[in-house]
Amino acid sequence: MAMFGIDGLASGLDTTSLINQLMQVEAMPQTLLKTKQSTAQTFVSGLQALNTRVASLAEAAQKAAKPASWQAYSGTSSSDAATAKVGANAQAGNVSFTVTSVAATQSSLLTMPATYTSATPSFTITRGTGETAETTTITADSTSIADIAKAVNSSGSGVNASVINVGTSAAPEYRLQLTGAQTGAANSFTITSEDSAAQPGVTQIRAASDASIMLFPGTDAAVAVTSDSNTFTGLMSGVDVTVSKVTGPTDDPVTVTVARDDAALTKLASGIVGSLGVVLSEISSKTAISTTTGSDGKATVKGGIFTGDSAIRGIQNQLTTAMSMPVGGTSPAEVGIILGRDGTVTFDEEKFAAALAADPAKVQSMITQLADRVATAATGISDKYDGTLTKKIEGQQGQVRDMGNQIESWDRRLDNRRSGLERTYAALEVRLSGLQSQSSWLASQLASLPSYSNR
Repeated sequence: MAMFGIDGLASGLDTTSLINQLMQVEAMPQTLLKTKQSTAQTFVSGLQALNTRVASLAEAAQKAAKPASWQAYSGTSSSDAATAKVGANAQAGNVSFTVTSVAATQSSLLTMPATYTSATPSFTITRGTGETAETTTITADSTSIADIAKAVNSSGSGVNASVINVGTSAAPEYRLQLTGAQTGAANSFTITSEDSAAQPGVTQIRAASDASIMLFPGTDAAVAVTSDSNTFTGLMSGVDVTVSKVTGPTDDPVTVTVARDDAALTKLASGIVGSLGVVLSEISSKTAISTTTGSDGKATVKGGIFTGDSAIRGIQNQLTTAMSMPVGGTSPAEVGIILGRDGTVTFDEEKFAAALAADPAKVQSMITQLADRVATAATGISDKYDGTLTKKIEGQQGQVRDMGNQIESWDRRLDNRRSGLERTYAALEVRLSGLQSQSSWLASQLASLPSYSNR
């Protein structure tokens, strides 16, 4: 319960100040505990940041360790008339062709009937021909060309409608333009009115057509290939080719070439080294010892949050060893992975390129084995359930929570102590006030006694 302040009422003492000073002394253990908790939390944050970087290293190493990651190919085209997209199962090679046509959607312009038998006219859209034809019947809300366009667009028929003004602003004249949603001859369409006496007039703007290329032009092996879109899927193993324009009669054939993507392989290998470098840099920065000079001229030496931690040193050694140890008696330096005297690991791109050109299979074997070792080590450190660093973080977090509980206990203890001091000093003031009152009464009594003089 809060006490009323009666500072110096009887004693003249600043009891609130005295109590605060006493409480500062009482709270010293809690203050030290708060400092210790703050330091521990900083350490936990540092461990969590390191764990994130080690997990990223594990991910990069796992990717580099997969044989599929080394099946990296890139495709180039000799002409802007075509582009190549390389996917899985691609192989080195090339193919030449001419582009004889590109795929197109059908587009038709409709002159709508002047009158309709029904106030809500219906139309049938037929897309495709023969047994694969798809028929959709639509009914407009009114004879308005805008409502008819709305009905077409909401029908899901694979045909889109736009209202076009072919007249003037003063004398508008509207037509309905229908355009297929998909290219290819198989996606041609027709539209008929359910009212035989009110058929729209149809003028074709563009016919639906397939894309076509001529492979091996000018040879006995020349063969035409068509596609309902501008993309020829799997024209080469794992390679899709997309055409964009027709080649002219005097143009050279388009040549699509698929080759090993050395840039991607270099990025794959350098990515592991770069990720490891980030981890080692994180450890180094938080282990570094700093020296500062105070205003008194004295030097103060301060360690980083990881300084002297054996577990962090163990992680550093474990990852560095996994990356730098020989593979089958061959040093990683031969493929451009260099361990420096200062413990850093760097990537020599030129040395890697030379090794890759000389013996691609050997380079792949070395990097995948190195990556596998690093992935195993990094996963063992950063695994979200059983990682050694994860376990360390959990242990430190437990200590932070325990210190937090102790700090809360100290809060209650200090509140009780302050209340006790306030009661004690309040009682003292009351007691002194009573004594002062008695003293004043006695003094007044003595003053009222008669005085006698000797004659």
